[in-house]
Amino acid sequence: MTVSIVPDSRLLRPLMLGMALVAALAACKKDASEADAARQAAASAMAVSTAPVLRREMPRGLTVSGPISPVEDMQLGVEVTGLRVTALNVDVGQTVRRGQVLLTLDHRTLDSDLAQANAALREAEAGAALARSNLARGQQLASGKYISAMQLDELRANRTASEARLGTARAARDAAALRRSFADLRAPADGLISKRLVQPGQVVAAGTPLMHLIKDSRLEWRAELPASQLALAKPGDIIRLTSPHGDAVEGRVRAVSPGVDATTRTGTLYADLPPGLIQSGTLQPGTYLEGRIETGVTQTLVVPFAAVVLRDGFATVFTVDAASIAHQQRVETAGRAGGFVEVTGLKDGIQVVVEGAGFLADGDRVRVVPASNTTASSKSGADAQP
Repeated sequence: MTVSIVPDSRLLRPLMLGMALVAALAACKKDASEADAARQAAASAMAVSTAPVLRREMPRGLTVSGPISPVEDMQLGVEVTGLRVTALNVDVGQTVRRGQVLLTLDHRTLDSDLAQANAALREAEAGAALARSNLARGQQLASGKYISAMQLDELRANRTASEARLGTARAARDAAALRRSFADLRAPADGLISKRLVQPGQVVAAGTPLMHLIKDSRLEWRAELPASQLALAKPGDIIRLTSPHGDAVEGRVRAVSPGVDATTRTGTLYADLPPGLIQSGTLQPGTYLEGRIETGVTQTLVVPFAAVVLRDGFATVFTVDAASIAHQQRVETAGRAGGFVEVTGLKDGIQVVVEGAGFLADGDRVRVVPASNTTASSKSGADAQP
């Protein structure tokens, strides 16, 4: 005989309520775990600040290196040979004036030659004066028929010959005086002695450089540019240099080569620098400096300096998506000014990480917070810069 047992509903109801309560408690525990995990993830995310990619005016320019050189480096020498230096009046680094005697050679022989030339000139002058007097008397006698026409012609010829001898003697005296002046080496212009290649007592030869003079103490900056860059520069462009001591120096392009060298494929740019740089010790000839040539202004995309970091040797920025995930993106940089750097490879308006960019990796979760006071102040100052 089969017996059927019908469960009493009054007994099942507490059991079902218990099971429902267990399921509810399990669900609440799961939700609490997920919330805790979300809070922990949010707490572990790196706090960063962001800034948008902006479009603004940036100065366009070229950055190249070149030497500091004298505008005119004058090589000074003498025009006589075989004389000894008896007086050396200047040294390297000394400022001189035009006409100042820089050195003196032994001029005793030249003085003797000049004295002889002066004596010969006085003798020729006396002979010429006598010939003129004789001709004057002869003309009076010829008018009274006391001498013949032939004798008068002879007097005229003597006067002409004596005046020619006087001219020769005067030219010889001038040549001797000129040679005597060569014994004193004088500064052809105001400037600065940059080299001294002679010592007292040294016997010198004509045409041998004895000193170098930087005319007017003026310096220039020269840069070799390829043809593609040479075409961008023009006279009047501003160049900015930084001296080895950290001083800022501003110059202006004076001239640009009209062509390029067939061998090096480069042309030369010449930029005038302010006067007084040598005397103040700011720059010295021969110093090799990097300079920036300002060639104009253009509209371009920029980001703050701090947003660009190096990853594997490449310029990189980090963008942040809607899920607060940082994504690494390579960019190309160009000019820098006013706290910003010009970039290509980004879109206008997207947010890039500024503070904290140097500590991120691709795929990191981030938490965007307002920029710190230091960053905000730096940005404000950068915006105020021209």
